[in-house]
Amino acid sequence: MSRKKSKSVAATLTTATCALLGTTSTTPVNAQEEDEWELDTALLYYNEDGNRVQDISFKMLANRNFIDDRVLSLSLGVDSLTGATPIGAIPFAGPQTFTSPSGNQVRTAPPGEIPLDPSFLDTRVALTANWQQPLGRLSSFNAGLSASSEYDYLHLGANFKLSRDFNKRNTTVSLGLAFAADELDPVGGAPTPLTPMLDVDDLSNRMGNQNKDVMDVVLGVSQIINQNLIMQFNYSFSSSDGYLNDPYKIVSLVDPVTGDPVPRIPTPGVDGPSHEYRFESRPGERTKHSLFGQAKYYMNGKVLDASYRYMTDDWDIDSHTVDVRFRWPIGDRSYLEPHFRYYTQTHANFYRTSLDSSLPLPPHASADYRLGEFDAITLGLKYGWKTESGNEWSARLEAYSADGSVPANLLIGSNQGGLEMYPDLDAIIAQFSYSFGW
Repeated sequence: MSRKKSKSVAATLTTATCALLGTTSTTPVNAQEEDEWELDTALLYYNEDGNRVQDISFKMLANRNFIDDRVLSLSLGVDSLTGATPIGAIPFAGPQTFTSPSGNQVRTAPPGEIPLDPSFLDTRVALTANWQQPLGRLSSFNAGLSASSEYDYLHLGANFKLSRDFNKRNTTVSLGLAFAADELDPVGGAPTPLTPMLDVDDLSNRMGNQNKDVMDVVLGVSQIINQNLIMQFNYSFSSSDGYLNDPYKIVSLVDPVTGDPVPRIPTPGVDGPSHEYRFESRPGERTKHSLFGQAKYYMNGKVLDASYRYMTDDWDIDSHTVDVRFRWPIGDRSYLEPHFRYYTQTHANFYRTSLDSSLPLPPHASADYRLGEFDAITLGLKYGWKTESGNEWSARLEAYSADGSVPANLLIGSNQGGLEMYPDLDAIIAQFSYSFGW
């Protein structure tokens, strides 16, 4: 294949890919073209059933194309989350009372329901900046910084990526590195792992701010197979070190015979939890390995995008993700894009729905449903159209459903088998996007 044809194929597939993903191409402009900005904006609404988490977020990506194939990318994201989220305690036939994360009040969960924290409230602001430019004729690099802030979390990060073309530019090999230094400042302070939930205004088991560091390495290869097909393969390595607990999650201490939460002897005249609960404890290190493959196939205006990801870690979580999108043109300016995503994972080796009160506490335990065994399906449809000026609008509506299960060997006592121990989830996602340039 000639170099001229290779460039034409790459441009065609890049255009199809960007249209498929609903983003503007960041392919650098030629030296003789004028400098310009390209902006992608999106407003997203996410709502879980049962008055659980609701998220309204706005995201904007701005690309500034310069001469000599240089590109500056800036992004802004603002998320506002409210609602209720499971705290890890098991359901019980009677009411359960918990001390709030701040430690200054109590709340009560109704009988028979999975206990939720109704005070979930957060606003996150995230910023990124990236610079891309060539290194000689066949290589390029991309370097960037990222920062995000929440009321109890601060993230600072840096990333670097080096790419080189081979085989008449039909093959690209890349190596990416990313480092993050995060600081956690939980409401009321980070609890000491596996210590009990205490009375109101008793923060004696709380620690100060906590930190964690994350390093990610990605090795990737993309290959143009022919003028209609491009494929990509990545290997990712991630290492986390530091405070990896969720400071707001707890585990119920239960009776070994019945499996019911163990009642707590209250302090006279002081509000506090009704039963024995322990704050979760996760290992201070986590190593993840991921394999990712993706293929984009162009068929007379239609584009099929299919990918698969396998992840495994030293917490014994194995996950599989299949994601398929199909872009179907409608006339010259519009398209439909159905979307299907399937995700499944095993549970962490320290995942416990509850702890047997007759046994010594294990070194690590968490009842966080996100570390449990579950399957999730996303089904959606996107509609996009271009204006006469070349700008693009799109609207996306998706339904998400997660269904989890608890292995029989993790159930304790005679009563837990008849309870809904995993908090299944259904959610709706709606997104409106607008891409334009000047």
